[in-house]
Amino acid sequence: MWLNVPDFDQLLHSAQYSAIHLEMRDIYGVPDEAQAVERFRETGQSDLDPESEYWHEWTAMVREATRRGVAVHRARIVSEPVTLYTRYLHAMTPVNVAAGEDVRWLPRHNASDLALPGNDFWVFDDHAVRFNHFTGDGDWADPRTSYTEDAAVAKLCVAAFEAVWERAIPHDQYAV
Repeated sequence: MWLNVPDFDQLLHSAQYSAIHLEMRDIYGVPDEAQAVERFRETGQSDLDPESEYWHEWTAMVREATRRGVAVHRARIVSEPVTLYTRYLHAMTPVNVAAGEDVRWLPRHNASDLALPGNDFWVFDDHAVRFNHFTGDGDWADPRTSYTEDAAVAKLCVAAFEAVWERAIPHDQYAV
């Protein structure tokens, strides 16, 4: 059931019609964001340059995928009032949207009756599932990810994402 984890860029590049991502944590503490989060805490400013060193690789991948007709959707379940980290994400999301992602936000209190997997995930073309694993502090866990093409797991993740997506608020309408 659990397979070796393909590189993310390989999965996105091979996607034919969809890449969906569900984020369910209020705080991520991954090292590559630490300075940017601290700068946001101090100044309220985020890197909104899609060509910056931080964003360039991501925006190029998303643009390439959406040009091929892949719908890239991201949904975030967040507690309210939101955390500093959620405000940071919200402030940066215009770059995701400009690159071609459709992003929505679901207040956690509106997700109480939804069946959700235990980890954040990506699903590519409704069959390839890549789970992201984090520590309690939000850093990458070891191993960082797991991968499966098990039809039942994919069906569970797609159904969970669709239930969240249906209730979630489009980025441009969600205020933090």
